[in-house]
Amino acid sequence: MFSTLITDFRIIFERDPAARNWLEVLFCYPGLQALLFHRPAHWLYKIGVPFLPRLISHIARFLTGIEIHPGATIGKGVFIDHGMGVVIGETAIVGDYALIYQGVTLGGTGKESGKRHPTLGENVVVGTGAKVLGNIQIGNNVRIGAGSVVLRDVPSDCTVVGIPGRIVYRSGVRVNPLEHASLPDAEAQAIRALVDRIEQLEQQIAELQKSQLPVPVVAGEQMIESKGVQGIGDSEHRDRCLIKDRAIEEFLDGSGI
Repeated sequence: MFSTLITDFRIIFERDPAARNWLEVLFCYPGLQALLFHRPAHWLYKIGVPFLPRLISHIARFLTGIEIHPGATIGKGVFIDHGMGVVIGETAIVGDYALIYQGVTLGGTGKESGKRHPTLGENVVVGTGAKVLGNIQIGNNVRIGAGSVVLRDVPSDCTVVGIPGRIVYRSGVRVNPLEHASLPDAEAQAIRALVDRIEQLEQQIAELQKSQLPVPVVAGEQMIESKGVQGIGDSEHRDRCLIKDRAIEEFLDGSGI
């Protein structure tokens, strides 16, 4: 247990650039303090001591804002950064060198008994406010984006974003645990694909109009041939299109998210 606590202490200097000296880390880092409480509570829980492990866990929650059930298995070198609002359930397993940010929940999905909380592999990063729920397996070197809700197994070397969590594969590439800026935006990518498709269709319509070829338009069950769309070139329509295009671009650039 002592060697594990030393690893928990040292990993903070590797993961947090704000860590300046050992005194500050020991007295001002609630993530480390929560683990200092959890390690003996977990040992007492495993040997069957009643009440006391839960009391230690409750005191740790009061002092740090981090709730770790004494039955949870926490690997070495785990860093809970800031940590306020973190909840780790009874049957959760957290692998070595995991990085967990504030507001994270490793919880269950109901009142089922037995193994009902997630298992995290090694070097997993769980972003701020993410929820990992149920008896699911999270592989090694997985990154879970801030605010994501993960309900299914995640293979190793993947990134998960969104609600519910969607997987983006990055197999074979070792991920920097602090590289949050490169998380993909799956919604923006889908919108971009739709916008590109609409632009292609508009270009095809413009080419048909330019060549004066009839454009079939469906009205009820009849096919009506039209040589153009009335009002396409008026200034009011163009202004509306420019406003919509600008809104789409702002969203894709990130200001709409």
